[in-house]
Amino acid sequence: MIDTKILTTAALIAIGILLFELIVFIHEFGHFITAKKFGVQVNEFAIGMGPKLIQFQRGETKYSVRLLPIGGYCAMEGENEESDNERAFINKPVWQRMIVIVAGAFNNIVLGLLMMTVLMVQSPAFSSTTISDFAQAAFTSKSGLEVGDKFVDIGGYKIHCSRDISFAVAMLDLEIVDGQDFSVYKEDCGFTLLRQYTSLKAEDYSDDELKAITDAFNGGIEKINDCTTKQQADSITEETLARVNELSGKEYKPEEQEYMPERKRFRTNVTVLRNGEKVELSDVDFYTYLGDDGEPAVAIDFSVEPMKKTFLTLVSESWNSTVSVVRMIWKSLFGLVTGTYGMNDMAGPVGAASVVTQAAQAGLETGFLDAVNNILYMMMIITVNLGIVNLLPLPALDGGRFLFMLVEVIIRKPIPQKYEGWVHAAGFIILLGFIAVITLNDIVRLVTGTGFGG
Repeated sequence: MIDTKILTTAALIAIGILLFELIVFIHEFGHFITAKKFGVQVNEFAIGMGPKLIQFQRGETKYSVRLLPIGGYCAMEGENEESDNERAFINKPVWQRMIVIVAGAFNNIVLGLLMMTVLMVQSPAFSSTTISDFAQAAFTSKSGLEVGDKFVDIGGYKIHCSRDISFAVAMLDLEIVDGQDFSVYKEDCGFTLLRQYTSLKAEDYSDDELKAITDAFNGGIEKINDCTTKQQADSITEETLARVNELSGKEYKPEEQEYMPERKRFRTNVTVLRNGEKVELSDVDFYTYLGDDGEPAVAIDFSVEPMKKTFLTLVSESWNSTVSVVRMIWKSLFGLVTGTYGMNDMAGPVGAASVVTQAAQAGLETGFLDAVNNILYMMMIITVNLGIVNLLPLPALDGGRFLFMLVEVIIRKPIPQKYEGWVHAAGFIILLGFIAVITLNDIVRLVTGTGFGG
């Protein structure tokens, strides 16, 4: 009898392949349908690469499905060479050619929006950008944020939806700050109380006793958040420790805090709407902890208010979330150009497949639908990524072809096809080389745990 786990894994792989091919189909179909609309002769429309599995002809166009599910193409007459055929791509008005070229990327982004909508429609409610609560001893509450604050900007990154919050926080730079900075001092006081509270939660207290202890602890944390001097913070900490000890019947004594002249913090400026007014907060600390590799990492230590699910909020949040992914990709591309990210921050086909597999496995821990949704989310990012990258003004990409057409509009005559062809051919070779390097780095990273970047 075949193992259920094997069947489940095979089903997820099939779903992943089908979704990837859907991404390719939608992209090429954008070129195909607009070319047909403008009377361009399409010689072949293919899904996949390599040997043909299925082929048939309808009118002037051959349609084929090929063995390797890694791409596809829409071959138009006169796309890469001069042609006397009046229906050749090169002989169509430049505005029509522009539309045909960008239609693939446009379709990818629309597909991303539809995928995001499928994911969002399953949510019972949506997340807003307004703080509803803080984690115990939260860093952010001790450095300026308050319940009811609506995020406008985090570290210069505009916030339009909850996904923007996650991305903005993940992009923060680690800073070295004064170890006796007031907000850091309040963090230490809060963690002194948190350690006391944590030591008591495992004890056998009645519900009423635990509630009284919790209320005393929370009251102390709130007072520390609101205090304005170190003396006040010390006094509140001592009073709260004594009160909690009295309620618990324990004699908890905090460890002596070691003086550290420097601390590492993910710190930035934040703009919020507070009581209807914009408030700019300087040096807000986000929760900093040591990750599994021993390096400082950042996490969100607050909750946001839920947003009621209606048809309008579904549409708006699906749109905002898709735009958020687009902005994230542009920001990431800018980081690659400026050197913020290196080789190990990029992934090729192998790396992407590995990430999709990991996402599916994580989803399987809670159910098959969650695994499918995780794959769908990764594919949504891939399709939007494909659309945006294809619009970059680089040779061999749709954006590079569009750039040549833009020059044609400016100088009012087309650039000779042979020169444009040379540029795109050179760009294609460079692109293939780049993909080969990234793919090799993906393989090395899978085998050794680190890529070329160390």
